[in-house]
Amino acid sequence: MIVGLGNPGPRYANNRHNIGFRAVELYAERHNFAFSRIQLKASVADGWVSMPSALASPQAASAQENSETRGFLGSLFQPSAERQKVLLAKPQTYMNTSGEAVGALASYYSVEPADILVIHDDLDLAPGQIRLRPGGGSGGQNGVKSIITRLDTPDFPRFRIGIGRPPGRMKAADYVLQDFLKDEAALFAPLRDTICTAIDVWLFNGIDAAMNRFNVRTS
Repeated sequence: MIVGLGNPGPRYANNRHNIGFRAVELYAERHNFAFSRIQLKASVADGWVSMPSALASPQAASAQENSETRGFLGSLFQPSAERQKVLLAKPQTYMNTSGEAVGALASYYSVEPADILVIHDDLDLAPGQIRLRPGGGSGGQNGVKSIITRLDTPDFPRFRIGIGRPPGRMKAADYVLQDFLKDEAALFAPLRDTICTAIDVWLFNGIDAAMNRFNVRTS
């Protein structure tokens, strides 16, 4: 399960706080998923994702090719490491109670916390910087805090997308609920492919591989 955090409705659509929503929307576009229904207080989309050839070993690529020769239904009912069933979710409860939707979906679909990737904005990362980690505290992000409470564990993967700190004496709450500025939009545009690729790496190669590849190391 891949969860993007944000607030529902057109009023918040372009806010910095909604970058998690935008990330899962981009991933849905890449894989031709549609957010066509509301389930358990979340807008959801689901489908199968095939391992990108760039992530597959020669042995895995060969196995996938052999599987595809059996036809769509044959491969659909024989899931393997080369194909993953994915649920994308955008909680519709507003950010601070995101855990209500995530907890309910995890219970309904029997998804373990380690298999839930939560994507959210992060004030402590520079704008456009990304960081993945296997778990930990909320870092003051109320949506993550709510999910920790509902899942009763902090041990679920995070995908943090930096939005930077507010300028001057602006309050953080005001800053995250502002729309991205034009120069910020240009900064984040190149992240479209990076975000989707990082999700694919997590999905097929695991959180350690995603961290090793995408986490920016600073001195």
